[in-house]
Amino acid sequence: MSSAALDLKVSEQQLVQELTAILGAERVLSGRAQQRVYDCDAYTVDKATPSVIVLPETTEQVAAVVRLCNRLEVPFIPRGAGTGLSGGTTALFGGVVIATVRMNRILSTDLINRRMVAQAGCINLHLTKAVAHEGLHYAPDPSSQGACTVGGNVAENSGGPHTLKYGVTTNHITGLKMVMPDGEIIELGGETEDTPGYDLVGFVVGSEGTLGIVTEVTLRLTPLPQSYRTLLAIFDTVDDCTQTVSDIIAAGMLPGALEMIDQLILQAIEDAFHLGFPKDAGAVLIIELDGFEAGLETDAARAREICQKNRAREIRQAATPEERAKLWMARKKGIGAAGRLAPSIVTQDGVIPRSKLPVVLREIAQIAQRYGIRICNIFHAGDGNLHPCVLFDDRDPEEVKRVVSAGEEILHLCVKVGGSITGEHGIGVEKINAMPLLFSPEDLDCMERLRRVFNPNNLCNPGKLLPTSKSCIETKWRPKTAYV
Repeated sequence: MSSAALDLKVSEQQLVQELTAILGAERVLSGRAQQRVYDCDAYTVDKATPSVIVLPETTEQVAAVVRLCNRLEVPFIPRGAGTGLSGGTTALFGGVVIATVRMNRILSTDLINRRMVAQAGCINLHLTKAVAHEGLHYAPDPSSQGACTVGGNVAENSGGPHTLKYGVTTNHITGLKMVMPDGEIIELGGETEDTPGYDLVGFVVGSEGTLGIVTEVTLRLTPLPQSYRTLLAIFDTVDDCTQTVSDIIAAGMLPGALEMIDQLILQAIEDAFHLGFPKDAGAVLIIELDGFEAGLETDAARAREICQKNRAREIRQAATPEERAKLWMARKKGIGAAGRLAPSIVTQDGVIPRSKLPVVLREIAQIAQRYGIRICNIFHAGDGNLHPCVLFDDRDPEEVKRVVSAGEEILHLCVKVGGSITGEHGIGVEKINAMPLLFSPEDLDCMERLRRVFNPNNLCNPGKLLPTSKSCIETKWRPKTAYV
């Protein structure tokens, strides 16, 4: 798309020149080839071309870019590693993508107070690796943790398999440095557990980059568990597997994680990694118990009894750290392995009460049948955070339409049974039209007014999160048609 199509007041050439003057040529990317690299995140259904991509390395450089965008009335979009799954970093109205991947330094570590300050572009897993030798870790562990950035985790309030016991990103962030949409640099929170006044840190975490650009994060470090018991329970049916999840929680146990994998994706994982998983199983459940060694074996025995009561045909326990690592590799690389099943995948993110897992999974299978598509499931069963993986070929426009319609129906189903439309992937552009399923017009108007306190001109990541037309009308930006 040309800059003229974006109705910008400046040409793309002028924008590149002014950004180069601020950052240097090595931090500014432009041209059709570069634009296509940044035309979407991991939600590939919606694509749009940014005008320019910049790679700042400091908070001050981010602020300078934002001030320029304000002067030229150009929208700007924060982006981490691009692993998001709801289109949160797609440049719907063109403009400047501000990618933080070069802001990847750990700035300080306070082991006594269990705090770390890191730039937003630090990879999630690297935070834990930096302090693991001290018996500490950063607990939120999205399945993409080997690639995703902590700034992106803050934007989406990411979770992961161990959310059940340890909580999501907002439970582990105590302070933020961010660039406001007008270019002002502010600091929220700090290293203490809590600060007086309104919880602005909590407000920013999960705001999907619509309130400003987070550049530094102060995070809480958590002691590594003393010991683990990691089990793989194999079931002939999904119903037996999901009933086991509810029964374990009802028994008063709080595992570190309860992760379910169904047959279709289990077959892809086994074909990819040859871990010895039974390809004929209806579903498997990864049960991880962690904490002090004392009592852990007793809890593992209780978990086995519950699995057996629900007709588990086999229960395996990881005997070594290497065996445990293989089980988690299967879970965390499972969606990647699903690439063997289809050229494209949309990973959904609805949340439901645990007790509704059997009926909802059956209905999801019926939805797949009605739309003539395949859906496999690999998800955080312990907290009811579903991840139905919709398999398709994005080169087939008719199939894409069916995929989108099926996704909308799944979200309606989640809300109908008392759940939500997202647990950790965010709203972005994918779920924006589903927001009225949860919120009244008055609720959405209140959210819009709160956003405008931070982002009055709607230049910061416009068109995301809230399904209001006001922001587009009042700032003249119009969505672009995605190219093929």
